[in-house]
Amino acid sequence: MGPCKFHFSQMLLPDGWARDVGIETDDAGMITAVLPGAAGAGESLPGVAVPGLANVHSHAHQRAMAGLAERSGPGADSFWTWREAMYGFALKMRPEELQAVAAQLYVECLKAGFTSVGEFQYLHHQPDGTPYANRAELSLRCLEAAREAGISMTMLPVLYAYGGFGGQAANAGQRRFLNNQQGFQAIIAEIASSLRGHERMGIAPHSLRAVTVELLREVMTEAGPVHIHIAEQIKEVEDCLAFNGMRPVEYLSSEFDLNARWSLIHATHMNARETSGLAASGAHAALCPVTEANLGDGIFNGVDYMSAGGAIAIGTDSHVSVGAAEELRVLEYSQRYLTRARTVLSGGAARSTGRNLFEAALAGGARSIAQPASGIRVGQRLDAVVLDDEHPALIGRKGDGILDSWIFSGGSACVRDVIAGGKIVVRDGHHAREAEIKTKFAAAMKRLQE
Repeated sequence: MGPCKFHFSQMLLPDGWARDVGIETDDAGMITAVLPGAAGAGESLPGVAVPGLANVHSHAHQRAMAGLAERSGPGADSFWTWREAMYGFALKMRPEELQAVAAQLYVECLKAGFTSVGEFQYLHHQPDGTPYANRAELSLRCLEAAREAGISMTMLPVLYAYGGFGGQAANAGQRRFLNNQQGFQAIIAEIASSLRGHERMGIAPHSLRAVTVELLREVMTEAGPVHIHIAEQIKEVEDCLAFNGMRPVEYLSSEFDLNARWSLIHATHMNARETSGLAASGAHAALCPVTEANLGDGIFNGVDYMSAGGAIAIGTDSHVSVGAAEELRVLEYSQRYLTRARTVLSGGAARSTGRNLFEAALAGGARSIAQPASGIRVGQRLDAVVLDDEHPALIGRKGDGILDSWIFSGGSACVRDVIAGGKIVVRDGHHAREAEIKTKFAAAMKRLQE
């Protein structure tokens, strides 16, 4: 690519808003110089630039069923009935279809303000449960889809071995997900040998329902981030209590030293002790507010957790919709529902709620998936989202009011240009490979819905 120079009319830097910012990068897209006041230097991108956010929790294959699980069933619907519908889609998807669906998703992520993604990838085997010749076939398809789209990926292959606490047998709908320790480590080895550039890898024990603590200890020797679903549903809490008398986060904390390497996905149902303990540990609460609302999970206790200094990150999970601003907006609104107050997660008096949420998700997201993109500074990767200051939601806005209006009013429609890894991947609202990727996605969706 060669070193690049960009010029931004206005940009959010770590120490605040600046005008006429010049940015220089090296061949790998890493920032080598940040030059406020450098009028006219480099390719000009007018508008308001902010750092790109990390989407830390993605199940790419679920993008295929977005919006298709909103018809009521014969009885009460819940996460558990939705899960059965999801299994039906997962059991039909072929490798080329997963790649097509994932590439479409990643384009949508970029256009919505995300510049990196953590793929919590648990679709591993053929429809009958038999491993592919390359056990990592489907994870590698997601990696290739990310390369097509130009988004930086942290691959999080999922260890899924059981169907319930204490090593209960899995059901037939889970057959494409299942691995023992040896099979899982073979997938890890194959992915590790395939990584390039800004790609990273961690591990993702699916949940305490799907792995035993003994099995989890065996794979904790692998390097990188550790992501785990936990305490998403009341039933999960009740099942864990029935199994060993402990709640899920309490159980995990009693068996492992939680730290910044860990991301606890959802963590919706924690008591006060679990909430304060997780906040103090340095681990991340990886929140997916839109999916959590869609599935009826419940409301995360963000007030107490963030007041205690807890780290957060955001993801789009099932991708029922995709938007960085939307996830932050729904997070704040959920707390308003809970407390019957406003500007709940602003972090104090006379503060911008949007700025506080954005910076928390920026810092926590980069750490959660081990990506070098936590702001616009020398030594970080240049990931930037340029907002259209002529969009009606942003006209006349200044400073932190830009973030407030983007998050709480304009949303993804405000995103005009996106730079990921030092490359412009979205220009004037259009991705360079958008038409090609959409055509493949349409063909995949046609077959999956037959």
